[in-house]
Amino acid sequence: MIVSLIVAIGFLAGSGAKADSLSSFLTDLTPSDLYPEAQSFGPVRQGVPVAPVLKDGETVAWAFLTSDFVGTTGYSGKPIHVVAAIDNDAVLSGVKLVKHSEPIVLIGIPNARMVELTEGYAGLDLKAEAASGGESHDLDIISGATVTIMVIDDSLVRGGIKVARALGLGGLSPVQTGPKRDLDMAVDTVEDWETLAGDGSVRRLTLDVGQVNTAFEQMDDERAAKRPEKGEPDDTFIDMHMALVSVPSIGRTLLGDHEYENLVEWLDEGEHAILVLGRGKYSFKGSGYVRGGIFDRIQLIQGDNSVRFFDKMHRRLGALATEDSPSFRELDIFKIPADSEFDPTLGFRLQLLVQRSVGALDRVFLTWDLGYKLPERFMLPLPVATVVDDASDEAAAKAALWQRIWKDKAVEIAVLCAMLLVLTATFFFQFQATWKPRRFYWFRIGFLTMTLFFIGWYANAQLSVVNIMALAGSLRAGFTWDAFLMDPLVFIQWFAIAAALLFWGRGAYCGWLCPFGALQELTNQIARYFKVPQWTLPWGLHERLWPIKYMIFLGLFGVSLASIQMAEQLAEVEPFKTAIILKFVRDWPFVVFALLLLLAGLFVERFYCRYLCPLGGALAIPARMRMFDWLRRYKECGSPCQTCANECPVQAIHPTGEINPNECVNCLHCQVLYQSEDKCPVVIRQLKRRASTGSSEIKIPKKDAPKNHPNAKTT
Repeated sequence: MIVSLIVAIGFLAGSGAKADSLSSFLTDLTPSDLYPEAQSFGPVRQGVPVAPVLKDGETVAWAFLTSDFVGTTGYSGKPIHVVAAIDNDAVLSGVKLVKHSEPIVLIGIPNARMVELTEGYAGLDLKAEAASGGESHDLDIISGATVTIMVIDDSLVRGGIKVARALGLGGLSPVQTGPKRDLDMAVDTVEDWETLAGDGSVRRLTLDVGQVNTAFEQMDDERAAKRPEKGEPDDTFIDMHMALVSVPSIGRTLLGDHEYENLVEWLDEGEHAILVLGRGKYSFKGSGYVRGGIFDRIQLIQGDNSVRFFDKMHRRLGALATEDSPSFRELDIFKIPADSEFDPTLGFRLQLLVQRSVGALDRVFLTWDLGYKLPERFMLPLPVATVVDDASDEAAAKAALWQRIWKDKAVEIAVLCAMLLVLTATFFFQFQATWKPRRFYWFRIGFLTMTLFFIGWYANAQLSVVNIMALAGSLRAGFTWDAFLMDPLVFIQWFAIAAALLFWGRGAYCGWLCPFGALQELTNQIARYFKVPQWTLPWGLHERLWPIKYMIFLGLFGVSLASIQMAEQLAEVEPFKTAIILKFVRDWPFVVFALLLLLAGLFVERFYCRYLCPLGGALAIPARMRMFDWLRRYKECGSPCQTCANECPVQAIHPTGEINPNECVNCLHCQVLYQSEDKCPVVIRQLKRRASTGSSEIKIPKKDAPKNHPNAKTT
């Protein structure tokens, strides 16, 4: 009945929640947050959900919500909502973190730190990001929030590029999906210059001396106007023509059959070539290529890709094959390599760099573009391609993000896997591992130290009951692996725990891999060294305190059905974020709470693990399904011998001798005692019998082993 009520509350809370949208977030923002001195927002556009940011009635930027364009979710399994604005040059002019459900940020890290980092993306040039695949900026990581920061970064960069492409900002063009158009290679008729120039097969850029001088005079650098180009304003500075001569008809017309066949032999599969012609005062080639092998005055640009030409990609042409063409001083063919992703059916431009010396070694530069679009008659007819990304593109982007994270953490993953292999071997060969008590003691201390310092304080891979609540929330909302794969060390641990629960119960994690558990045990060992008295709670009280952690877990889980945010805040009963993730650098109430728990653990070993840990309670529930009973026992255990029960560090052994698997942390201390020649009465009795009879064989009577006991033996 109670569970049904909680589920109903959760349903009502979810159905009544306000929908997250760009328009709903803009009401809480001022325009100047996203663009300096902006006064208002325009209405959200249909089709592309963006809103104009207005200054003096003019659109100076476009606001968008990252979650409208990318589906990357945070560690909580929910989107991190960021509102950003892009100006007409495809630069982020303002960024605001407006809503998130990240538990480490909600509680562990000051929200001001997250806001500061997010707003720091203002000024990011999305043109450079598009050209570099999103890697032209440095990623600022906050310790303990790696996944959250990478999700924000991915959302801003990918979402911003999508918006810029959709709106054509900064010269970014939409990404074409669907079938691509192909050249009609069957069209190879030889025509004339006038025909090609008339239909756009040959494109032209003409600049006179007056235009160039005026452009340099308008530059901010006053030196540019002091050295004008000599000549009359109407004199030709450069008259540049371009044609795509890898198209058969254009190539045969301009080059002639013989030169065109030479061109075809020169080009490899997937390569194309342009013919660039020039006359006038200015050379599009310059002389730099003679010294450096690169033509630094021109580059081909298509979408986000650019091609620089080198001497190996260049051939001179002696003369044009057309009789009606003008005369040119420079006639050059440039190869476009196949790996440049050049598409001859799409538009492109040849950018001309014009330079002017303003000092002995100083120069200033201006650029002009010669645009080119192949006429339709040279292309096969195909349906017009769409410009929207499909679900597979989004899935690929998400996969690329978590794969990048895994690659960056390759060393940490290897160390963790090595620790898991060592621990697995220890459990499988526990009898041999515990043969030497002193050696096993230091092995366990060393392993726990590694757990605390590496898994905890270095890698911040402390598991939490919040992980379980996030998983439950993801299952209700539609499960995906993406959010869980974002943190490889946490993912690997959960995968290993799932297997360990079937073999050994919860103790594989709680007793060996939990950083806070390791911190408790190590501090308790230090306390024992300094003779701090150890308290043993009466069995009746101890047994009645066990259920507290189960009640805490069930309460948190129930609250998470109604409000995951509230449950995440209540999960602060776990001191993990304070002691492990944030290393006690936090507000004093949280630090005091964590220190009080550790103080209690100095007198009662693993006090928190025994009575309060909701994660331990959550793991104990499915651990009931374990397949094996690994811990060896004698029939004398509990009756009359109480050695193991008295020495169990967490009092998981009943006075009657049974081990409670729900409370056992698999420290294997009972297995050390099982073979002890100093403490175990059964072993001591057998040693005395051997000494009296002279026999070298020790026959130790055991309790009847369960049929599924992997180490079951008869005596």
